[in-house]
Amino acid sequence: MKKFIIALCIATASLLSSESKAQQEAQFSHNMFNNMGINPGFAGIRTAICATALARQQWVGFSDEEGARMNPETYSFTVDAPIPFLKGGLGVGFLQDQLGFETSLAARIAYSYHLDLDYGKMGIGGQIGFLDKRIDFSGFRPINDGDPALSGAADESRMFIDFALGVFYQMDDKAWAGISVSQLSQPTREIGNAEFQLRRHVYLSGGYNFSLPAYPMFEVSPSALVKTDMASVQADINALITYNKRFWGGVSYRLQDAAVIFLGLTFEQISFGYSYDITTSPLGRSGRSYGSHEIMLQYCFSLDIERIRETHRNVRFL
Repeated sequence: MKKFIIALCIATASLLSSESKAQQEAQFSHNMFNNMGINPGFAGIRTAICATALARQQWVGFSDEEGARMNPETYSFTVDAPIPFLKGGLGVGFLQDQLGFETSLAARIAYSYHLDLDYGKMGIGGQIGFLDKRIDFSGFRPINDGDPALSGAADESRMFIDFALGVFYQMDDKAWAGISVSQLSQPTREIGNAEFQLRRHVYLSGGYNFSLPAYPMFEVSPSALVKTDMASVQADINALITYNKRFWGGVSYRLQDAAVIFLGLTFEQISFGYSYDITTSPLGRSGRSYGSHEIMLQYCFSLDIERIRETHRNVRFL
């Protein structure tokens, strides 16, 4: 697994020369906590029911010429659980993504079939998703009056149906890796007078946890996420340090976009995290963005319920 993580980092570094552009799928800095959001193979891979909520305010301060706020806002909620009689796990997810005059609402259902391996567990999953994309054309101010691509009703929406596949490997609590493909069918619908297509996205992720030999209370967790829509590539290199399995902090670098700072706390079954993105792209250097804020909240509870021992008296032997 260590070799896989090293290979993943090398693959990421090899992509550094590629131009990074905006992609359709939602972006989160807490990607190491969002495996259910990008890989259906992850559903139920843990022996617990877990709910994860993410709220992101990206590029705070970004506005149009009239001063109206235009920065993206994204909210995600996922729940997954192992289902033994299905020999796997189920997951559901909900997403709201606001980008200027465009709003996307998504609901997803995933199933993962689990294979017990010598050194961990593998999930092979599929997902169906329903996406409602809505555009308010009344807010656009086209440079050329009558631009057909920016004309339409005040508010138009279309429903998309797409599919995803994924494989996820979990080696106890030490390491994990996954690969997935979303928006497989690449559906196309007409919104206004223009066609809008969902582009296929490929995700490659992996991470490793190890304790420092001299300081066993500290656990280091490097990880990486690479995603591409075949037209552009985005890569996140992350490193978290956890103290006493309770407090964590770390940093991340997103290719040609941002440097990220993490702070977090785990209390019993609840984990809370905050991240701040320092925008390194021209958007930040020009002063149009004050960075991005993100909050993560996760609640997990184990399905291992301790049975209460019951005693029964036999009426023949009081």
